[in-house]
Amino acid sequence: MAWSKCRFFIAKVHFSALFLGIFPIFYYLCAAMSESSLHTSSLPAAATIGFFDGVHRGHQYLISQLCRVAGERGLRSLVVTFANHPRQIVSTDWQPQLLSTPEEKLQLLQQTGVGSVEVLTFNRQLASLSAREFMQQVLLQQLGVRLLLIGYDNRFGHNREEGFADYVRHGRELGIEVVQAQPLIESGVGISSSLVRRQLSEGDVAAAARCLGRPYQLSGNVVGGEHIGRHLGFPTANLQPDHAQKLVPATGAYAVRVRLADDSREWPAMMNIGTRPTFEGSHQTLEAHLFGFEGNLYDRRITVSFEARLRGELRFPSAEALAAQLRQDALQAQQLLQSPSSFTLTSNSE
Repeated sequence: MAWSKCRFFIAKVHFSALFLGIFPIFYYLCAAMSESSLHTSSLPAAATIGFFDGVHRGHQYLISQLCRVAGERGLRSLVVTFANHPRQIVSTDWQPQLLSTPEEKLQLLQQTGVGSVEVLTFNRQLASLSAREFMQQVLLQQLGVRLLLIGYDNRFGHNREEGFADYVRHGRELGIEVVQAQPLIESGVGISSSLVRRQLSEGDVAAAARCLGRPYQLSGNVVGGEHIGRHLGFPTANLQPDHAQKLVPATGAYAVRVRLADDSREWPAMMNIGTRPTFEGSHQTLEAHLFGFEGNLYDRRITVSFEARLRGELRFPSAEALAAQLRQDALQAQQLLQSPSSFTLTSNSE
């Protein structure tokens, strides 16, 4: 792909070179964009930095502020994020519960309309940099940042020891203007990735969708199961998520929409997440029944969008009692899914 046709790009920075006095090596992955985009890449940048897990409406609002101030100052807009969660380096036994895979996050960031995205690989060398060293060596010298927009709850640098006033002081010395972004507050609560994780962990997928600006999704391949659903009159597709670290909503039954990777149609469906306690199950499964679908789904890739929770996971006295409940779940799910989802991702969602 010709470099002149690359606008939206990602880079992995090898920071060990910083300590050898060698300019870091960049690896670029490009998606085709406009022919003129290369002419703006040498412009100084207005940037914001964060992990941006889920790219929720709070993130979207922050990036809309970034794009606006960049346009007013004649700067290119730049999002700086990380390929891996920084906490995984400082707490090696900690495993994240992600709202978006790295690939999903890049797609969502691209949809915000930001000019470019830099993806840094977070490692121990980067973790050891103070906020000032990071601002000087990475933001200023490598990325050409002249304006840094700080999210209302964002901290960076070794052990996150410093705050906004420190960033302003460092920026004044380095020639980087540091600006505080406005948060997105609804009902007195700031929209954050932690809030969305809590909502999903409680099964409140509708509230999570309002914070995300779209339904929460899980993607993966359909794998073989025990055919219990088929015997109950509800054949299911057993989803094996792509990413083991992506958060799975609370156990229970859900109204969902399912999209097949090789089909543009979106199927109304219901999904059960749980261990199948009626049958003394021991491991968690994600099983979707697509209303009106006929055919084989094994080994096909699907994406499940969560619209509403129907109920929690229950143990039934018999298979017949479970089948009766599934019929009720199906009616409720179909009623909820009669109208199309009202959630869309926009570049200036506020």
